[in-house]
This record gives sequence, C-alpha cells and structure tokens, in this order.
Amino acid sequence: MLEVCNLNTFYGKVQALWDISLRIDEAEIFALIGSNGAGKTTLLNAISGLVRPTSGSVEFLGKRIDGLTPNIIVELGLSHIPEGGKVFRDMTVHENLEMGAYSHHAWKQRGETIEQIYELFPILKERRGQLARTLSGGEQQMLSMGRGLMARPKLCAFDEPSYGLAPILVESVFHVIKSLRERGITILLVEQNVRLTLETADRACVLENGRVAMEGCCDKLLRSEHIRKAYLGL
Repeated sequence: MLEVCNLNTFYGKVQALWDISLRIDEAEIFALIGSNGAGKTTLLNAISGLVRPTSGSVEFLGKRIDGLTPNIIVELGLSHIPEGGKVFRDMTVHENLEMGAYSHHAWKQRGETIEQIYELFPILKERRGQLARTLSGGEQQMLSMGRGLMARPKLCAFDEPSYGLAPILVESVFHVIKSLRERGITILLVEQNVRLTLETADRACVLENGRVAMEGCCDKLLRSEHIRKAYLGL
C-alpha cells in the first residue's frame, strides 16, 4: 500500500533522514520506533507532504505522492494524526469532526462517518456540543484521532497517539487502533510505548539517527537483545 524508497530529507543544511526505505502492506499495523530525535515524526511528515524530501520517493497505492501537497494526499486516502491532540480549540467537538471531512467524497458521507466515530469514542458524543478547549487532554487526543478518521482514509498515520494519556486511556487508544485494522484501515504507528507497540503491530522499523537500524516482524524484534536493552530496559 505504501512504499518509501531511498528517502533523504534535510532541515536547512542538517540531514534528518538518510536513505530510508520501507514497505507497508494493506491492512497491517506497521510501527516506527526509536528514541526522540531519531526521525520518526520527520518521516511521517515527509510521507504526508508536510516536509518535502530532498531525494527518494514515496508511493501510495502505486502512485508517487512525494511531490504532492498534503490536501491532495489526504484526498487519495492517507490521513496523518499529529502528536499532542491538536484540535481547533474554539470550535465544538462536532465542528472539529466535520473539519476532517472537507474532501468531496468524505463530506457526502460525513453523517455516517461521525456516527462511526461516536461509536469508537462514546465520550465525544457526550461532548459533541462542547468547545474543544474544554476537553481533557485525553479527550482532545480522541478528537484529533476522530477528525483524522473523518477523511475516510485507507491508511492512517498516528504520531504518538498515547502522548500524555493515563494508562487506562492508552489501552483504549490501542484497542481503537486494532479495531481500525479490523475495519480494513492500514495503520502506520509512531509510539514511544515500545513494548505495547511491538505487541500490537505486525511489523516494525527501528530508526536511529535518521537511519533504518532494524526492521522485521514484531515478535522477532521483541526477542532482539538490542531492542530489549535499548528500548525495554531489560
């Protein structure tokens, strides 16, 4: 579904990504793990069009997207939910969700999609008339996820969906991610909770200093001595 080939990205004169290549198959959960500053968010931004790669390519559903603008990439079916539960603070929950359905295809089906979001996140239905700034941090994260899903994506890229959440909410978020895969949505997941991520995902790529250090099935990576020492504290 998604293929990144020899991707290089700079911020000014500083290179952030070095020859990144990876493949994500349809209806799988693919994780990016690594320490802060490893390049995970930069890679998501390059895939979703927020950062223009210096060289290399990104293909989505067989079409090159590395030269396209973010709005076009969203319309093709790739949605990016950024870190930190970013919402339109002075709009209601319902209005925030509608903002995610701006494309013609998604707008026509927004009513049906909103009901699906309310099924995934019942608290948002209870809060649908509230301003987003009155929500808790966890509720804002759910709203950010719901708004991204309003575009009816084929692939959803999550950047730190458990950021700042209480443990019980973290479990709920990962349950939602699993349920999305069951609905046929492919997941690209960036997450600091390495153990839970590797227990949830099918395959993963480890980024270190902007380079691919390891890649493989998650059960194999969980047994890796390097992963256990560097990321699991074992």
